[in-house]
Amino acid sequence: QVQLVESGGGSVQSGGSLRLSCEVFRYTYSSYCMGWFRQAPGKEREGVVVSDSDGVTAYTDAVKGRFTISRDNAKKMMYLQMNNLKPEDTATYYCAADYPPLLFYGDGDCQLSGAGFTYGRGTQVTVSS
Repeated sequence: QVQLVESGGGSVQSGGSLRLSCEVFRYTYSSYCMGWFRQAPGKEREGVVVSDSDGVTAYTDAVKGRFTISRDNAKKMMYLQMNNLKPEDTATYYCAADYPPLLFYGDGDCQLSGAGFTYGRGTQVTVSS
């Protein structure tokens, strides 16, 4: 079973930046759909960004132009660079993977809904105004 471990959360002021890291364990497939999700207090978990092995990436509108997902496959790491943070970005952030993955991800197969994904334990991000 895949295991994902997040790190890099913290407290910043509005306009600041943070870089979240996710280390992926026991993932042996060549195809993937992985991403970042977040849950604010009293709210449903939402998809922030997902990316698949064909290089297709989807961001939620609220973070477009501010957040960037990246991967280092050799190190089995995934990152989320968050710039120009806003108080409404305050949440617990989770790294997640569609597991087991599809053999192939076509258009629309890697979704921000994160249904059926395996999640890490999360890392807290707090943005103060």
